[in-house]
Amino acid sequence: MPPKDTAGTARERMRSAALSLISLHGVNGTSLQMIADEIGVTKAAVYYHFPTKEDLVHAIIAPYVAQLTPLVEAAERQRRRADRAEAILAGLVDLVVGNRHLNAALLADPVIVRVLRARSDMRELDRRITELLAGPDPDARTLTTTVMLSSGLTLAPVDPRLAHLDDDTLRDSLLATGRRLLRLRTPAPGKA
Repeated sequence: MPPKDTAGTARERMRSAALSLISLHGVNGTSLQMIADEIGVTKAAVYYHFPTKEDLVHAIIAPYVAQLTPLVEAAERQRRRADRAEAILAGLVDLVVGNRHLNAALLADPVIVRVLRARSDMRELDRRITELLAGPDPDARTLTTTVMLSSGLTLAPVDPRLAHLDDDTLRDSLLATGRRLLRLRTPAPGKA
């Protein structure tokens, strides 16, 4: 007889199934019943763990926030501004390339975008990332470059024109482009 799921494992299976379904159908097009059917549990079991769709959305984005926070903190510990920008750029590239599936769901769905914008922790992380990339009190051109870079990093991994690129090629291309936009030097081998 196989071991029973723990509550954490069941919740994670539901979260994973929800992410897959939401990336295909959107938040509003994904029902609790669809999630239940996907993993072979009852709708009541899904409802027990996620009483509202907003609870489900928060559960989907929580791992992303959990990965983003230490990247920002590590970059902020760098002494030089260029090193801070390089650290956050490299961390963001790794994060978006490693989470292509999650990015597709985050970008495509207005409900998820609304929830992300409403979260004070995400607004604060966004402010800190902008400062790491653009420096304090950036001029209009530097701020515009930073916004374009941030948007591009978010969109590129899910753009169908780049879908054929393997993760390493995409990562290298995004880093090179980001460094060019930010006018950062390519780090010496072993530093990146």
